[in-house]
Amino acid sequence: MKSSDDLLLRLIAIFKFLKAALLIALGVGLFRLLHRNVGDVLEHWCEAMRLDSGSHYVNLALEKSAHVSPEQIKKLGLGSFIYAGLFLAEGTGLWLRKRWGEWLTVIITSSLVPVEVYEIYRHFSFVKVGVLVLNVAIIIYLIYHMRRQRST
Repeated sequence: MKSSDDLLLRLIAIFKFLKAALLIALGVGLFRLLHRNVGDVLEHWCEAMRLDSGSHYVNLALEKSAHVSPEQIKKLGLGSFIYAGLFLAEGTGLWLRKRWGEWLTVIITSSLVPVEVYEIYRHFSFVKVGVLVLNVAIIIYLIYHMRRQRST
């Protein structure tokens, strides 16, 4: 394997590990909110970060958070841990340069592209577009890499 291929696979693996770490942190944070008033916690953080209390988005977030049920928090926390596990499996397979890791990454990342496109359609942001472009680039590179490896 060329060193540039090895480096790209390692970078993709690190990207997957970072996504897993963020999801684990999110899951832990969500479960810590289970027996607390989410609206009060969010209001505290808004004050601590000195966000404009008159902002439409801050008020919208505070309003929506006041209606979050413990069951919804549990589902979101569990979902974040499940996705973190998938990202850890992808990253591990890529880090170890295993074919199953490449296939797993292509399948899982491809399956999430329609969701990303829908989210961009619903609420456009350049960050979402950047994540979509990065994920599509990863898919294309891994397919190219696997086909090239098979032909040699």
